[in-house]
Amino acid sequence: MNKAQLISAMAEKSGLSKVDSKKALDSFLGSVAETLKAGDKIALVGFGTFSVVQKAARTGINPATKQPIKIAAKKVVKFKAGSELAGLV
Repeated sequence: MNKAQLISAMAEKSGLSKVDSKKALDSFLGSVAETLKAGDKIALVGFGTFSVVQKAARTGINPATKQPIKIAAKKVVKFKAGSELAGLV
């Protein structure tokens, strides 16, 4: 499902227009991004938790040349599904 399909599904299930559903989705995504950028986590009971984790620097291998390369430390977004969501799949 892409973003347009998600907006259509949200509009259909909520009774909102597609324009209002797009605004709601964009607001949600913006709020999630701002919260994660600030270093906080978001816990949605039954759905899951978004958090930021620090990945340590490490040595990898360039698959083309088989030479070792250094991979810099970085922060990545992590999502852990809640029990209700995990039980649906």
